[in-house]
Amino acid sequence: MRGECTTRIVHVIVGLDIGGAELMLKRLIQAYAQDARYRHSVIVLTTPGPVGAELRAQGVEVEALGLRGALDVLPKMFTLTRMIRKARPDIVQTWMYHADLLGGLAARLAGRQSIIWGIRTTEVAAGGARATAMVRWLCARLSRRVPCVTVCAAEASRRRHVALGYDRRRMVVVPNGFDLARLQATSAQAAAVRARAGLERDALVVGTVGRFHESKDPRNFVRAAGLLARAHPEARFLMVGRGCDDDNRTLRRWIDETGHGDRFRLLGQREDVPACLAALDVFCLPSRTEGFPNVVGEAMAMRRACVVTDAGDAAHLLGECGVVVPREDAAALAAGMARLLRMSAAERDALGARAHARIAAEFTMARTRDRFEAIYLDVLKSRH
Repeated sequence: MRGECTTRIVHVIVGLDIGGAELMLKRLIQAYAQDARYRHSVIVLTTPGPVGAELRAQGVEVEALGLRGALDVLPKMFTLTRMIRKARPDIVQTWMYHADLLGGLAARLAGRQSIIWGIRTTEVAAGGARATAMVRWLCARLSRRVPCVTVCAAEASRRRHVALGYDRRRMVVVPNGFDLARLQATSAQAAAVRARAGLERDALVVGTVGRFHESKDPRNFVRAAGLLARAHPEARFLMVGRGCDDDNRTLRRWIDETGHGDRFRLLGQREDVPACLAALDVFCLPSRTEGFPNVVGEAMAMRRACVVTDAGDAAHLLGECGVVVPREDAAALAAGMARLLRMSAAERDALGARAHARIAAEFTMARTRDRFEAIYLDVLKSRH
């Protein structure tokens, strides 16, 4: 590395609410906490959110641009350019389409050449705003000129975006990494989650963790649970995540339509995700679209038996350590859940142990950090 110099990396991201990209950025910065060769800071296009507050509490510089809408874009672009110019970073690393476009162009205007883009999503045809589609189209056209490299979280994402016109020569895949030391929970913590949800200690609990959003397909989970409930009266169903609460009338209506509303528990967004995962007997990912699904890796790290839809890199991540079913097929998802419920507790534990071993071998945060550092070194080398 260039003598004793510190490499300054400015990250640009849309927001820092709870989400896959946001948590991955946080974990990446935390992985460098003890490495004096690098100094990371963050510029948030909108507002800091809970992840931003956590990073600030850990001593990371987080600045918020306060972007509120399309009319704000031009003046905020000039502000962002001034912020990057003042920071004089060695590398500007951006996260997701809007940050790639605005952060990449602002970095170039500020005279920065070492730019790394980041793509998280895969199934771009599965909905989304027209404005986002336009931003993605512009990014594809600029991908040959603005970034030195574009990092995808999943191989499925790389393939999809190459098909959309992104420069394949500049695209690499860096799977998310998991900090196994942080993904732990005691039996008492798991029992406390069950108690909070009104679940019996010996209930068989199938659960999902994810925000209420079309891409996560919570209705697929509800429908599958409703089908499973008929044949498995001992099963209970837990939903955790932003919008998965009793105030969500749409979700409550879906649940009531199953005829088994008393079997569902909704906990909403929680900070103790490891404890929530530990409270489950079976973890379910019902998604319609994913990139690299962090929550699957977290469930595997927590030794849960998993059933996932074949969305993004979920099947690749799970490997042979769980059950994979087609997307948007509630009957297939219910069958996958039932397969795991029919196992003995010892068999589910053994499957969960294999899942944990796969994460420890292939998907630790240390591995991810090393992959990003190799990219940092290559980008700096190419510009000097």
